[in-house]
Amino acid sequence: METARYNRQIILPEVGINGQQKLQQAKVLIIGAGGLGAAVLPYLAAAGIGEIGIIDDDRIEVSNLQRQVIYKSSSVGKSKVLEAAAMALELNPSIKINAITEKLDAKNAISLFEQYDIMVDATDNLNTKYLINDACCVTNKPFVYGSIYKFEGQVSIFNYENGPTYRCLFPEEANEVRNCNDAGVMGISVGIIGMFQANEVLKMVLGIGELLSGKLLVYNMLNNEQQKYDFSKTDTNTIDTVAFENKYTSVESATIEISAALALEQMHHPEVLFLDVRNSEEYPKITIKNGLQISLDRLEATLHQLDANATLFVFCQSGIRSKKAVEILRNNNFTNAKSIAGGAKALNEILHKDTVSVS
Repeated sequence: METARYNRQIILPEVGINGQQKLQQAKVLIIGAGGLGAAVLPYLAAAGIGEIGIIDDDRIEVSNLQRQVIYKSSSVGKSKVLEAAAMALELNPSIKINAITEKLDAKNAISLFEQYDIMVDATDNLNTKYLINDACCVTNKPFVYGSIYKFEGQVSIFNYENGPTYRCLFPEEANEVRNCNDAGVMGISVGIIGMFQANEVLKMVLGIGELLSGKLLVYNMLNNEQQKYDFSKTDTNTIDTVAFENKYTSVESATIEISAALALEQMHHPEVLFLDVRNSEEYPKITIKNGLQISLDRLEATLHQLDANATLFVFCQSGIRSKKAVEILRNNNFTNAKSIAGGAKALNEILHKDTVSVS
């Protein structure tokens, strides 16, 4: 152990040599290498967490640099997790970093979570948060939750020692929280909430302080006010192995989604319609032949504008609202409706990469 490196925390009575050894033996998985992950990672690495995994399949964009401050302008276009791992090892070469250049999904979540003690939710995708929760329930692992909306952030701990889960607080999966791409965010906001998350991880490993299990911390960046709300465990949303498999590996769920690449291959087909269910002011703008924009909140009232026999490829910003739209369409006999995985972002990446003319 490098006692000189960790001297300032070892001299704390709540840490000491024994506490530092606990940190060295801990294994933490950070899910997402964006704004929250970029704040969590350096503090866990510097504190001496012995093994840190970080999973994300995304690449660095110029627009990320405003809040994902561990990346350099020269790294634009490179893998986030590979750049993050290099940064963390340069900060502290005595720890182990596992860079996982994949997207977290139902196929890899369980096996990954079994390898770590604590998961950190550094995502801005609602579906992924439910997946993290459900996989943590199956593997009996806790996770530290973080979320940002404009100038407000939330932090909590779920599934800690059989405590309340994410579904106990947010049981309704259909509701969507807009991510920072949609709503905007100040870089300092993700930094503050990410450091709150890192703090909860360290307290959990060390066994000190009062954890945010069964409590939701809400912090307002504009007025520096914070509140803590208590919530309790419920038995109505229990996820076990069978429920997990039924939810995430069912044939039905696989049939409602299509990749952006496969959808675009059919964009010139006369019976194919690309339906954008985002609000009109959202970016990136996607201009596709046979495209139509109807926001999700207006969809049911405007179904008469659509051909029930058409093949409908539905997209939103990231793929959450589009799944809800497909549910509405299928309930109204639009049997050929599918959600585009990854939404407008995935479409935009392919269209710009291939420089395809779609007008």
